[in-house]
Amino acid sequence: MKKDILLVVDVQNDFVDGALGTKEAQAMLPELLKTVKGFKGEVIFTLDTHPEDYLKTQEGRNLPVPHCIRGTKGWELVPELEKFRETHGCKIYEKPTFGSTALAEDLRLRFETGAIGSVTVCGLCTDICVISNALLLKASMPELEIRVLPECCAGVTPEKHAHALDVLASCQILPPPKA
Repeated sequence: MKKDILLVVDVQNDFVDGALGTKEAQAMLPELLKTVKGFKGEVIFTLDTHPEDYLKTQEGRNLPVPHCIRGTKGWELVPELEKFRETHGCKIYEKPTFGSTALAEDLRLRFETGAIGSVTVCGLCTDICVISNALLLKASMPELEIRVLPECCAGVTPEKHAHALDVLASCQILPPPKA
């Protein structure tokens, strides 16, 4: 039986109200929580995960704001999502960079067996990790229906969020049709 998947990308404390938090991330959180709780399928999470020497990495040199350091409060999912994840036994992928190749490969293998119907992507930040993961999935499974939930995403800025949605649409990753 095919499962639909909701991929929740990096909704961690540091991206909501921590080191790289934004008012847009805080504003979309209630809609995202409602979507996660009501999703009829499998929910998977990713965690942006950096080492203590983050500032010595390429990303750290280009974005010198320590964030999502493994084991810190900022690295954790927001509390409501962590509770949901624990209660429902959801899989979680830690990733040291914007996209998760392990996630793409695992889902590709499942798709090839006919176990996946669609993937819907949401989370933070639309213009960095959401777009990176969505495009990795599209490259790995061009025939899989991959959607994005704009109202359950936030970008670094509202403008970058809108630009990322335009790029996703150009790559045939669209919001679900209206019911």
